[in-house]
Amino acid sequence: MTFAVISYGTAAAAFLLLATLLATSWRGHSVGARLIVASSVTGIWAVIMAYAEIAPVPAIVVFIAEVLHDGAWLLALVAIGGGAVSGVLVSAIYVLWIGLLILGIVLPAIVELDGDGVARAALMTRGGLACALLGLVLLEQIYRNAEPSARSRLKWMVAGIGGLFAYDLFLFSQAELLREISIDAWNVRGFIYALTVPAMAFAIRRNPQWSLDIFVSRHVVFYSTTFVVVGGYLLLMALGGYYVRANSGTWGATGQILFFVLGSVLLFSMLASDALRRRLKVFINKHFYRNKYDYRVEWLRFIRTLSSTDEGDIRRTALRAVTQIFGSPGGALLLVDESRRRFVPAAAWPVNLDSIPGLAEVRAGHPLISFLNERQWIIDLRELRDTPEVYGHLELPAWIRADPTLRIVSPMLELDRLVGFFVLYSPPPPFDMTYEDRDLLKTVGQHVATQIAQHESDRKLAESRQFEAYNRLTAFMMHDLKNSVAQLRLIVANAEKHRRNPEFVDDAIATIANASQRMSRLIDQLRGTNADAVRLIALDEIVAAAVQRCKGRMPVVTMTLPGQSVWVRADSDRLGAIVEHVLRNAQDATPDEGLVHCNLVAGDSEVILVVVDNGAGMTPEFVRDRLFRPFDSTKGAKGMGIGAYQTQEYVRTLGGEIEVQSSPGMGTRFSIRLPVSAPPGVTAGAAAVAGTQLDS
Repeated sequence: MTFAVISYGTAAAAFLLLATLLATSWRGHSVGARLIVASSVTGIWAVIMAYAEIAPVPAIVVFIAEVLHDGAWLLALVAIGGGAVSGVLVSAIYVLWIGLLILGIVLPAIVELDGDGVARAALMTRGGLACALLGLVLLEQIYRNAEPSARSRLKWMVAGIGGLFAYDLFLFSQAELLREISIDAWNVRGFIYALTVPAMAFAIRRNPQWSLDIFVSRHVVFYSTTFVVVGGYLLLMALGGYYVRANSGTWGATGQILFFVLGSVLLFSMLASDALRRRLKVFINKHFYRNKYDYRVEWLRFIRTLSSTDEGDIRRTALRAVTQIFGSPGGALLLVDESRRRFVPAAAWPVNLDSIPGLAEVRAGHPLISFLNERQWIIDLRELRDTPEVYGHLELPAWIRADPTLRIVSPMLELDRLVGFFVLYSPPPPFDMTYEDRDLLKTVGQHVATQIAQHESDRKLAESRQFEAYNRLTAFMMHDLKNSVAQLRLIVANAEKHRRNPEFVDDAIATIANASQRMSRLIDQLRGTNADAVRLIALDEIVAAAVQRCKGRMPVVTMTLPGQSVWVRADSDRLGAIVEHVLRNAQDATPDEGLVHCNLVAGDSEVILVVVDNGAGMTPEFVRDRLFRPFDSTKGAKGMGIGAYQTQEYVRTLGGEIEVQSSPGMGTRFSIRLPVSAPPGVTAGAAAVAGTQLDS
């Protein structure tokens, strides 16, 4: 592979890549279309030139390729210039390149008729020279007639497209003088063309009115620029080493080695220099981009840092995310307290709060807080020290005034409310505070304020849920204690009248035992030592015991039980308390002369406990929306509003469900459905078979 093949192959790859970028970014404008065509034609031209170095290519093909790629760039310049280009010059361009194209096609016939005709090489040389001259004149016309504000955007176009025509002017003018094309100049032409592609890309990037939006990553530009600089440095080292060896006599080889070692140390020092890297980034941002920041990259990094879990404190993480954007070595964050009377230090990065000398809270009435509230400005502390009148001679807290390394004070706003502010140390030079820095600080400040506010809301919600769980546990305790106290109070109320009645004494002892059992179970629950004693129990016995405990109140509860035991899996104490609760509620809602009946209906797979009364009843809306809502009671100060909720929750844990039918003045039907279990010593399958045989 020859040098010329590599040279033109590089140009082909560069221009075809440029054409691809332009085609994917095209917005339909005619200027963009012509730039795409010119880049594509030049890429194909470079492919033909590279192939011509490997295999024979007809001279007519080379000539037509030269004319087409020159004409494509001339037409692109005509579109870019628009009205700034004179009509005479536009006509001359069309006549020249179309005429050259026609002449190149008919040239073989002319040569056959006239053996003394114009040579193809001379025609290509003079045609290329004419196109180069017209291209440079056209560029001069566009640049000179452009508005002063637009010239900074056009200079890269002049450097890129002008580089093509300038080198062609040199190549073909030298060929006219020497009567032949220089082989070396022809071979290096591809590399020269490839070097103009970045300038063209930046020119198109900085002129959005051409309806092309090329994105070239700043990281790619930074590393590409670094690569070019390092390559140039190594080339200079090679030339210097050759010079040292050629002019140092017997010490030439030693001097060359020493020169390369020292040069390599210097190169490594430059590449490792943070200051040099920062200055190179500033140079690239200033001269190659309209914006100071690559907002897409910065925002993605900001969000990634803000959502990381490296720091346990969200406030410290937020401060680190802000400092990363500006390259600041650190800072502090102050937030308003719950009284809104002062702003207290909340976080520091990368050091701790105690490591910042003199850091102290700022009262809400301080001039700095009033300034941030009213103006919502980003304060450049260096600008404040140099020109205090800009900030109305703002007075700063003593700890900010005493530290000259602090540079930025930025408010954190939630909507229009000041919730805190950042104090950042000065970023490494070169750093100048611009409107982009201020806008970006305002944006990230609002985002961080929202993030911290959300975090505080989540914390308070978690605390309220803890209090809710505590209150719910307290309500359950009070409910159980209220029932036990009611039982004991009833014994005391009837003791004077029935103390000599043996049956009363037996009932009193049984009631006291039940209350004692309830309180013991409650104490075990509070200690966390009581797991629900779920076991196989006879539901009919539980119902009968609950009815017996309620017989001291009016109306007396009647019941209907099946002829055989019905077994379920549950905690006998809790299930008995629930049945008793339902019965007592029915008694409370029914007058003394009313009816409360309990019926236990057993089926193959489930058992239904139905409690029916003809009391006050409830509206369908109350049953649907309020009956099972905790802390909602119709008993006024007498009720806790927790019994029905507790009943429903426990029945659900047993795999059952509750149904309530009620109408005002018509009474209530309260049904509890529970799954049936096999009797002790009988498997579920045997129970099912037995049930089938009984049914049949």
